[in-house]
Amino acid sequence: MLNRIILIGRLTRDPELRYTPQGVPVAHFSLAIDRPFTSQSGQRETDFVDCVAWRKLGETVANHLTKGRLAAVEGRLQIRSYEAQDGTRRRVAEVVADNVQFLDRPRDGQGSPRPSEDSPGDEEVSLPDDLPF
Repeated sequence: MLNRIILIGRLTRDPELRYTPQGVPVAHFSLAIDRPFTSQSGQRETDFVDCVAWRKLGETVANHLTKGRLAAVEGRLQIRSYEAQDGTRRRVAEVVADNVQFLDRPRDGQGSPRPSEDSPGDEEVSLPDDLPF
């Protein structure tokens, strides 16, 4: 059996970071993914997929991704049910992320990453002048 999904799309809103009662971080976000074909009316249709990232990955997503950023999400599809406040049973399909790749850089003045003490990859690196390439 296999439950694996890979999605590439743009965030529809800033990720929402929360903590469980045990203090475990969890980030919720949604991706907009264009379908590879147009409808009969000539319009390109879009799917909106809810995603969840737990623990350190959730904190990283919440600290570095913003609305409109392009991201790849790899994970598994999870369908869960819960009871709404009005007493009805509801089902939710979401992707539980194992890996999230940031596929673009924030545009100037928009969506700049939120600072984090241990933010990955945004440090400037100076290289020696005598490198052979």
